[in-house]
This record gives sequence, C-alpha cells and structure tokens, in this order.
Amino acid sequence: MHSSAVFLIEFGAIILGLGLLGRIAGRLKFSPIPLYLLAGLAFGEGGLLPLGASEEFVAIGAEIGVILLLLMLGLEYTATDLVTNLRTQYPAGLVDAALNALPGAAMALLLGWGPVAAVVLAGVTWISSSGVIAKVLGDLGRLGNRETPVVLSILVLEDLAMAVYLPIVTALLAGVGLAAGSATLAVALGVAGLVLFLALRYGRLISRFVSSDDPEKLLLVVLGLTLLVAGVAQQLQVSAAVGAFLVGIALSGEVAEGAHNLLSPLRDLFAAVFFVFFGLHTDPASIPPVLLPALALAVVTAGTKIATGYWAARRSGISAKGRWRAGGTLVARGEFSIVIAGLAVTAGIEPSLGPLATAYVLILVVLGPLTARYTEPLATRLTRLLRRRRPSGAVTPAGVPEEEPAMSGSASHMTLPPSGGAS
Repeated sequence: MHSSAVFLIEFGAIILGLGLLGRIAGRLKFSPIPLYLLAGLAFGEGGLLPLGASEEFVAIGAEIGVILLLLMLGLEYTATDLVTNLRTQYPAGLVDAALNALPGAAMALLLGWGPVAAVVLAGVTWISSSGVIAKVLGDLGRLGNRETPVVLSILVLEDLAMAVYLPIVTALLAGVGLAAGSATLAVALGVAGLVLFLALRYGRLISRFVSSDDPEKLLLVVLGLTLLVAGVAQQLQVSAAVGAFLVGIALSGEVAEGAHNLLSPLRDLFAAVFFVFFGLHTDPASIPPVLLPALALAVVTAGTKIATGYWAARRSGISAKGRWRAGGTLVARGEFSIVIAGLAVTAGIEPSLGPLATAYVLILVVLGPLTARYTEPLATRLTRLLRRRRPSGAVTPAGVPEEEPAMSGSASHMTLPPSGGAS
C-alpha cells in the first residue's frame, strides 16, 4: 500500500479513536486524559498495534499541542491578574512548591536517578491540572464557593512558575554548563518580565494590532504569532511553551476571548495527540516495575496537595469545610505533568521516568475528582467521630462556622483555566 495511504489510514484511525474515547469519558464524567494515555500505550512500542507511517506527523502534532495548551492558559489570565496574585498569594505558592515538589525530587534521588531527573520529577509532582480542576469545579457547582478563588490563585501561581521552571529544565536536559544555564534563565526571566511590563502598559495596543472582526484573520494572526514566538523562544533555549504562554498573557479583552473560542477545538485536538504521543514512547511492559513507586508518590502528594489547599484556605479566613474542599480539589495532576515528563523522555535522561510519570498521572487524574468530591465529607465525619470519643470534661476549641455561603457573582476576578477536551 502507498505510504501516504497508510499515513491517512493510521492518522484517521487515531483521530476517530480519540473522538470515541472522548465521548466515553464524557459519558462517565471524568477527564479523557487517562484514556488518551492508554491509547498511546496501545499503539506504541510493545503495544497491541504499533504505528509506523504516521508517527513523525504525530510528533509534530504533539509539539503543537503543548504550544496551544500554554497559549490558551495565557489567554485565561491578564498581566494584572498575575501581578496581583504574585503580590498577595506568594506564601501559598511557596508552600505549594515546597510540599509537592520535594517528594518528587526525593523519590528520584532514592531511585538513584540523579539530580537532573530529581528536578524533572519535582515538577511532575508539583503542578496540578488546571484543566481537570476547572472541570471538576464546574461539575460540582462550586464556582461561587468562597474557597474557589484560593484554588484559582494557587493554579495561577503554578502557571506563572512554569515560565521560570521550564527554561531551567530545558537547560539542564540540554546538558549546558552553569554559565550557559544561568544565561538561559536570565533571558527567560528578562523576556517574561518584559512581556508582563508591555502587557500591563501597552496591552490594549497589542490587542488592537492583533484584533480583527474576521474570525479567519484573527485565527491566522494569533496562531502564526504564537508559533513564531514559540520557535524564537526555543531557538534561544528558553522553551517554546513559555513563549506561547507569554503571547497569551499579552493578549486581553475581546481579542483574548475571540482567540480562545477559535482555538479551543484546535487545542483539544492537538493536546489529545500530545497525550497519545507520550504514550507511544512508553513501553507498557516498563510500567509494572515502577507502579509501586508511582502509587507511593501519588498517595504522598495527594496528601501534600490537600495540606496545601487547607493551609491556603485557612490563611484566607475560609471555614473548615471550605479548607478541606480546597485541598481535595487540588489533587489532580494531568497535562503539565506530562509536558514536563515529555521533555525528559525526549532528552533520554532516565528510561524509567516516563513510565513512572505515566502511572502517576493515570492514578491522580482518576483520583483527583474523587478527592474533590469526598475529602470534605470524610474529614467532617472523622472530626465528629473524634469529638464523640473525647472525654466529657474535655474543652472543645472554638472554631469558625462550618457552613459556607456561596458567593454571589463570579468566583474570582480571574477566569477559570481551560476545562475543555484534553486539558
């Protein structure tokens, strides 16, 4: 059979399969990410039906998927949002990084993978899935809850931290020296700072330049600008994903809303292709040996995320029930954990890191919606049980009211992170 015909058959089967898997996930009301990863495992090396002709195109599509994920994330926030959250919520961001990155780094060192793998696995366990969490908040009707702005603030800080973290990881994986790595980080920070300054000062002018009443022209300009900036960023060893994220931040108002609506289907398509591509490069036989470390890491970091949300909500004056809800909501990991692990897999630093990250994300992307729903009821029941077992003369500490009135209006001054499709 002609190679182009084989390519069309293979790629068409992949897209059709992803659509069917997305429908199944929608019926079951959970994220399609685990199904996409499993599909990649089935079609990769050691899987049921390895691909051939379409693998190179899938690789390009996966790279575009990462770029679109970060672009859409940037479109959700304005530079003002990021600066405000950085000023007011940075303690929660520091606690989040310490509690959730350190277990990943420690696991990598315990497994003897070295410091570079430790930095990568720290990122995998650190970043929550903004897409899965946004969908869960909507499904559970918590968009107006008092703890929701706290959850969103932590997600915003994690996304902003990606602009610093990804260049560091890229430099480490490239094996550059200390001087070159420091220069790369300085360039990344300088570019990020410059974009934030321009977005704050000249955001309207930038948006006016990109704006168009014709959806076709708006799509072409935004997509072309994003790919161009991403390519230049990658050439400077900064990270294509960071470049795309900064483009999204620079756009605001009607332009950002219009671009979001136009690009959402493309994001969902190429992000799904990215998850399949990651699965393609993971041998299913390599997962069982790392399943126990992945499970242990999932249990530990589920606990640390719950502790992060609880502490941040308590700091903001939220009552006990809201604290537990905030903590349980943050547990899910997903798209960005895979993006970070994918960089390491491409660089080939540790063969077992990809399988461990796959198993870890599969566990937490399924567990996350469950912890969001049941952490607060379980914690409430446990608290009541402990109170009943106290001696009759024991003094009960004074607490804040348990019930939380919903906020009127929106949950926050921020828009929710993307919740559709693969993210």
